Amino acid sequence: MLDSRWTAEEGIKHVSIKDQVIAIIAEQALMSPDEIKLEDSPADLGIDSMGLVESIFVIEETFDVSVPFNANEPDQSDFDISTVQAIVKAVENLVAAKD
Repeated sequence: MLDSRWTAEEGIKHVSIKDQVIAIIAEQALMSPDEIKLEDSPADLGIDSMGLVESIFVIEETFDVSVPFNANEPDQSDFDISTVQAIVKAVENLVAAKD
């Protein structure tokens, strides 16, 4: 279930970074967000390197951040893609750094 909150002043629904990242990953994995576990790796979810790159593009667009990820050398990246939780934490850090 998505963790969302309503802002009374704006009447806008805010969804957490975690839930947005999970939704992006779930879409790429052709799964429901409820099926995604934080300890899952992209490979566990059937996401290949092309799917991972597409997910990163969507994350960059959604959060207006630049993800330091090199698809040719993912192990050398400053962006941890080992698990869904690691991806969520990395995105949270990127968003916090831009504020």
